[in-house]
Amino acid sequence: MNCVRESLMLYAVTDRAWLGEDTLYHQVEQALKGGATFIQLREKNLDEEHFLEEAREIKELCRQYQVPFVINDNVDIALKIDADGVHVGQSDMEAGDVRAKLGPDKIIGVSAQTVEQALLAQKRGADYLGVGAVFPTGSKADATEVEHEVLRDICRSVKIPVVAIGGITRDNVAALSGTGIDGIAVISAIFAQPDIETAARELKKRAREALKV
Repeated sequence: MNCVRESLMLYAVTDRAWLGEDTLYHQVEQALKGGATFIQLREKNLDEEHFLEEAREIKELCRQYQVPFVINDNVDIALKIDADGVHVGQSDMEAGDVRAKLGPDKIIGVSAQTVEQALLAQKRGADYLGVGAVFPTGSKADATEVEHEVLRDICRSVKIPVVAIGGITRDNVAALSGTGIDGIAVISAIFAQPDIETAARELKKRAREALKV
C-alpha cells in the first residue's frame, strides 16, 4: 500500500488512557465513522499476545473502511499481522532497516523535529514524516516542541508528506494553516472526547479548512 497524501489528513493515534468500560476496537470504529483517514495503533504496555490479537482485529476494521493501518514502533508485530506499515521515532529502528524488514510496499513513517532529521529519514526511505510536538502536549512525557517556522522549513525541504502532531485540538488546528503540512495526527482530541465520532468529524472539517483541501 502506497502512502498517499490524502490519507494523512486526519491521522488518529490510539491510546488506552480513556477506555473506561469501552473497547479500543469500538473507539477506533467511532473514529473511522467520523472520518479518520489513517490509524496508528500505539501500545506501550500491552503483552505481545493481546497486542497481536488487538492489532489483527483493528487491521481488519481499517480494511473495511479502506483506511491505512500502521503499528507504532513494533516492527515485529507489524510483520506478523501484515499491517500496512509502521511508524518509528528517532530512538527506534532506523528507516532503512525497517524497510529491509518490511519490504518495498509497506508504509514507513518517521518522527522528525529538525530539517536534518527529516532529510535523513526521506533519504533512507520514509514515506511520510510525523513532526512535533507543534503545541504543548500531555500525551508524550518527553515531547519537545517544534516551532511552526521549523515545521514550515521541514515541509519545504522534503518531497514526502508531513503530518503535524502534538497538542492539536479543534481550537488550534487553524494556527497550522500555511505551514505546508498534509495532515494532523491527534490522540486526545479524538479518543479523550465523550463523542468520538463527532469529535473526529469536526476535526476533519477544521483540518480540511486549515489545509485548504
